[in-house]
Amino acid sequence: MSAREALLRELRAVIADPRVLDAIGRVPREHFVSGGDRRSAYANRALPIACGQTISQPLVVGRMCELLELRDTDRVLEVGTGSGYHAAVLAQLARHVWTIETHAELSRSAAAALGIAGIENVTLLVGDGSAGLPDEAPFDAICVTAAAPPDALPPLEAQLAPGGRLVAPVAGDGAERLVRSRLASSGVVRDELEPVRFVPLVRPG
Repeated sequence: MSAREALLRELRAVIADPRVLDAIGRVPREHFVSGGDRRSAYANRALPIACGQTISQPLVVGRMCELLELRDTDRVLEVGTGSGYHAAVLAQLARHVWTIETHAELSRSAAAALGIAGIENVTLLVGDGSAGLPDEAPFDAICVTAAAPPDALPPLEAQLAPGGRLVAPVAGDGAERLVRSRLASSGVVRDELEPVRFVPLVRPG
C-alpha cells in the first residue's frame, strides 16, 4: 500500500463524502511541502513551511471541505493560501477558487506548486485576506485557513451568496473551534463545531 493510499484509508474513518476523499487522493501533496519534509508528505499531520506557517493536516483539510458542501459550479474564496495545498483540494471540488495570502513568498511558491500539479482553476492574490475579495463577491463558499478572531467573520459573511457557506477556525477563550456560517433567508446562521488548532490569521499592520 502506498503512503497516499494509507492516508486515504485513515481519512475514510472520519470523512464520509466520497468526492472529498477523491479530491484529496488526486492532489500530489509532495509538491506543496518543503523539500526536507517530502518523505512525510502523506503523513496525516501538519508540516512546517516558510514564513512560520504550516501546511494543514489532511484530515482537517478534508473536514473543512466536507463542511463547505461544495458543488462543481461553486465559486470559492480561500483566506490564507499558505502552501497552496488546501486551494488545490478545493479546486478539485469547485468551478474556481480565489485565494489570498499575506506573504508574497508563500503566494509565489504556491503558484509554482499548483502549476506543477497542473491545477489551473485557482487565482492567487497577495493582500489582506481578512477583507475578503469584494470585487469578486458573492461567493458560494469561503474557507479561512488560519485562526481568526470572531470580529473577522462578519466582513466575510457579507460576501456570501444566498445559501453560501463559510468555514473558519475561530479563536476565543484560549481555544479554537471550527465555525460554519450559512447565509439563510433569515440571515447568517452560525454553528460551532469541533476544536482545532491553527496558526493565527495574519492581518497587515
